[in-house]
Amino acid sequence: MAIELRDTDVIWRNARLATMDSSINAAYGLLKEHDLLVRNDKILAILPAATLQTNRCQVIDAQQRLITPGLIDCHTHLVFGGNRAYEWEQRLNGMSYAELSAQGGGINATVSATRASSLEQLEHSAQQRLAAFMAEGVTTIEIKSGYGLNLENEEKLLQVAQNLAQHNSIEISPTLLAAHTCPPEYKHNPDAYMNLICEVILPQLWQKKLFEAVDVFCESVGFNLAQTERLFQEAERWNIPIKGHVEQLSNLGGSKLVARYHGLSVDHIEYLDQAGVEVLSRSGTVAVLLPGAFYFLQETQRPPVDLLRRFNVPIAISTDFNPGTSPFASLRMAMNMACVQFGLTPEEAWLGVTRHAARALGREKSHGQLRAGAYADFIVWDAENPVDIFYELGHNPLNTRVFRGTITHSSIQQIRSSK
Repeated sequence: MAIELRDTDVIWRNARLATMDSSINAAYGLLKEHDLLVRNDKILAILPAATLQTNRCQVIDAQQRLITPGLIDCHTHLVFGGNRAYEWEQRLNGMSYAELSAQGGGINATVSATRASSLEQLEHSAQQRLAAFMAEGVTTIEIKSGYGLNLENEEKLLQVAQNLAQHNSIEISPTLLAAHTCPPEYKHNPDAYMNLICEVILPQLWQKKLFEAVDVFCESVGFNLAQTERLFQEAERWNIPIKGHVEQLSNLGGSKLVARYHGLSVDHIEYLDQAGVEVLSRSGTVAVLLPGAFYFLQETQRPPVDLLRRFNVPIAISTDFNPGTSPFASLRMAMNMACVQFGLTPEEAWLGVTRHAARALGREKSHGQLRAGAYADFIVWDAENPVDIFYELGHNPLNTRVFRGTITHSSIQQIRSSK
């Protein structure tokens, strides 16, 4: 392959590349003795070592370190006010969820705290959480609204997400989750609240370009199938991608509905059955596993991983970072949990935070793999094998973080600019 190099090109040399590219017939798409060529914000080529003449561009010696795509967290609730640590303590001390809810706890406690917080306060706390994800190698993250539950406060949450994207070296995928639960003022009239979402919140915030997908909690304690389909029909009318929190507590049939509307992902899915899995396999919808919530809530119903494998449904993994059921700002921990609790292999865990997570966000053509044409979002690790990254928690093996071709953090000594 003849490539005319430019002065601004960068060659990453002497690394082990876990590409996650399905066209490479090796675990993790692993390549040894290959060079990674970056031009501007994209990967231009991956070629056998020493194929490229380096007299015009910069060469960075990775010193036999491991390079992977940047991590992708495809399901978070990163922006909210307050916290629910006291509520968790009360639960551990024996108080029931019903008792907590009667005292104003649960999700509506977060809604109250979020509504009472200014945009600046929400952004400050969210920035601290986001920094933790970035420090562990996350280069793309989804952020949902869902703790405002009215036009003013849902807009506030999505504006925070937009501000975070502008001020950080990370790509943010904003999702409208106004259909998270009914706010107190609509407690006895969920149909009226769904009308508000469909007729006011969704169209107004979409026209302001504040989100790129619509989510819903379709569950016995959330919204029923008819209400969920009402939302999906409205999203379809605006040509907005959809996804769903489904089959977490019961098999209501939400996954089938998401698949019927060609949704990006179905998330949680602990109670998904074979019929639902078969529907997903035909639609191409990604199954997103959320082991943090499973752990924190001490659940026992595991998602149907064997069925997902049998029917070739792509599996993604996410933190589900939120104040009530998964307060864990570590995607590496979620990978570890997915293997220990759900029986995923380490390679499946890696695909779940790279290639398949990218697909869950509609970014499979440009994210989640090291290959020509993809964005140059990647991590250099002080590690030899991919499993090392989430085997030992408590210390961070990240050496260098690259976002859009630019080093944002590094301990590597750049060897020279060859001339």
